[in-house]
Amino acid sequence: MTINEQPSDPAAPARPVALITGVGRSIGIGAGIARQLAASGWDIAFTYWTPYDRRMEWGAEDGAAASIARELEEAGARTAAIEADLTGPDAPIRIFDEAEQRLGPVTALVLSHAESVDSGLLDTTVEAFDRHFAVNTRASWLLIREYGLRFRGQPGSKPGEPGTGVGAGAGAGAGRIVALTSDHTVGNLPYGASKGALDRITLAAAHELAHLGVTANVVNPGPVDTGWMNDELRDAIAQGTPLGRLGTPQDTAHLVDFLCSPQGQWVNGQLLKSNGGAAS
Repeated sequence: MTINEQPSDPAAPARPVALITGVGRSIGIGAGIARQLAASGWDIAFTYWTPYDRRMEWGAEDGAAASIARELEEAGARTAAIEADLTGPDAPIRIFDEAEQRLGPVTALVLSHAESVDSGLLDTTVEAFDRHFAVNTRASWLLIREYGLRFRGQPGSKPGEPGTGVGAGAGAGAGRIVALTSDHTVGNLPYGASKGALDRITLAAAHELAHLGVTANVVNPGPVDTGWMNDELRDAIAQGTPLGRLGTPQDTAHLVDFLCSPQGQWVNGQLLKSNGGAAS
């Protein structure tokens, strides 16, 4: 048994399982979402990939996965931290296998991972372009597909409850897909283009997985400083936002929490901007 794998209590009420990708840094959006869902009664499987952080300017955070897992456990969640390189097409199957083996079937899939290296139309390399699409687009499609192939909840059920068997005509059930996107394209071509493709895949899932009782939405969290902004950029963005501040991981987490709740089931097939009114 690993540090982030706990024995279950058969007397305890069942908690639904959320699989969240891109939870490699304690100040990241993925970690904020994981904390919020854990507090709302979800068990959490999450993925991370340390080599990505190592090659970015902010660097890797030593022990982040174990630290985040401990926080979630303190909130009452069982956890499964899964290190996974999403450039590999077989990664989604392995991720779901491990999440299900350790925590049980996945009810909510939250895609917050990203490959993001700035480059524009003229200086993006083929290698960088392909890597962005492999991680941001292909892996997201394969994760959504794997979720759809394995999802066994029934329409009309709530997270943590068995299906009611009321049939697909009753409307959305417990299943949830939420993907994080971005509208940043200028000077960030492969990231923006691959995220745009992710949007289309996720919105298609709202229709193609409707018979399973699954909703699918895309969230654009706007400018959230998770350590990648310098002071000049931070000030400029804050001044251009009506609320006069940057977004926080918790801002995004509150919206994802609502979308994953029974109360959020009527919101489906939408691209939601949660950006404080920031101009694009």
